[in-house]
Amino acid sequence: MTDKALTVQNLCAGYHGTEVLQDVSFTVNPGDYVGICGPNGSGKSTMIKIILGLLAPTSGAISVLGKPLGGFHDWRRIGYLPQGLQFFNPHFPATVDEVIRLGRLSAKKFPRRFTKDDTRAVEQTMEWMGISHIRGKMIGELSGGLRQRVLLARALVNDPALLVMDEPTTALDPETRESFYKLIFEMNREKKVTVLLVTHDTATIGKYASHLLYLDKKVIFYGSFDDFCNSTEMTGFFGEHGQHLVCHRH
Repeated sequence: MTDKALTVQNLCAGYHGTEVLQDVSFTVNPGDYVGICGPNGSGKSTMIKIILGLLAPTSGAISVLGKPLGGFHDWRRIGYLPQGLQFFNPHFPATVDEVIRLGRLSAKKFPRRFTKDDTRAVEQTMEWMGISHIRGKMIGELSGGLRQRVLLARALVNDPALLVMDEPTTALDPETRESFYKLIFEMNREKKVTVLLVTHDTATIGKYASHLLYLDKKVIFYGSFDDFCNSTEMTGFFGEHGQHLVCHRH
């Protein structure tokens, strides 16, 4: 049987006595594109940090790419694009090429040597992302859209099986945001990378993702957008108009 890309079982988490996640369970198949939505304070970013091993849960179990989280060591197979482009230091002294190389080097053990295979991976990633022509530019000189594309290339340069993104479009204008979503959609479809994308764009993600996880401390809904669209329970939760805005099937 094919391993699940991600299995989350009875996950609970909290801070200072306040419960942030309550008994969250779901599974993600290889190649799925899951849009993770929910109101502010719903536990979306907390869950992502736990999946990435950056935060310990109160209870529950997680399996990543077929291995229990505690025993998972091949982090090269996970690409991560964190929240907070708006806090990016525009004076960071690195070129586009150097930033993407850092992504390749970060997965190596000491001594970290750059090989011909590494050079080839960087070249191929830049070409696929359409940024080869700006390889020598300083990252601080780029527009928000191009900068985010470079940081995505850094996350993809190790050819990950799972790509995790936490609000990657927050600081982008609507046109650039749409372009970024299309790029992720094409990457998921062509490279078969499993995608987890946390977003507030509830009315947009249904155009691109295959599944919706709507979280509000617990799982309100998890499944395909067709299932979401046909759910009378979700009609009651969102209202008929709101439900169809999310699902993009009408």
